[in-house]
Amino acid sequence: MSRQIFLDTETTGLSPDAGDRIVEIGCVEMVNRRLTGRHLHFYINPERPNNEEAVRVHGLTDEFLSDKPTFAALVDEILEYCAGAEIIIHNAAFDVGFLDAELARCGKGKFGDHISGVIDTLLMAREMFPGKSNNLDALCRRLEVDNSHRTLHGALMDAELLAEVYINMTRGQDALLMDVEDDNAATGAAGGDAISVDLSSFQLPVIQPSQQEAEDFAKALQDLDKASGGKTLWTAIQNVL
Repeated sequence: MSRQIFLDTETTGLSPDAGDRIVEIGCVEMVNRRLTGRHLHFYINPERPNNEEAVRVHGLTDEFLSDKPTFAALVDEILEYCAGAEIIIHNAAFDVGFLDAELARCGKGKFGDHISGVIDTLLMAREMFPGKSNNLDALCRRLEVDNSHRTLHGALMDAELLAEVYINMTRGQDALLMDVEDDNAATGAAGGDAISVDLSSFQLPVIQPSQQEAEDFAKALQDLDKASGGKTLWTAIQNVL
């Protein structure tokens, strides 16, 4: 069974080393690529004032948080929920840094001691979409995930959006794995054996350029050939063919 948890936190500020604390945690569970609907969500009394800029981001005021449970009162339930799972976080270093600091106050070691590992979707996105904005809103737009209801940051809502984003980011990979598994089962090949695929049955579509596109391409080649003093390789290859 593959159990993954999408996790997000909101905090009083940006630095756990400066004493900032977690004010909200949201988790969404996925088992074998299916969202189970088993969420975990808490608002948390940080036992210190919020940074004004942080309140503008998440909207959780000191007054609202004053009667909420502390992290210490919730730590066992949080760790039990996350135990042994692979945790998926956007910009994982930020959230894990805060979780480590909170767990240290409770004498519970580090977050990594309680889980199987962490996947950082920000690092994944930077590899998939280099040079582009890869915050959660940008990924939602790019991957057609509806985030129109996201006016403020919220840990549970962001964890739910992250789950949709991750599923869309990895859907193609899973499709390939499923195809291999199906071929494997059909041929009776033993697990782990190499699979031979006959590519001759695949026909790639050939899309011909329009007349305007062909003319534009020929003009571009002429300009390149002139600029290079007649050294463009494409022209030489075309003459041979």
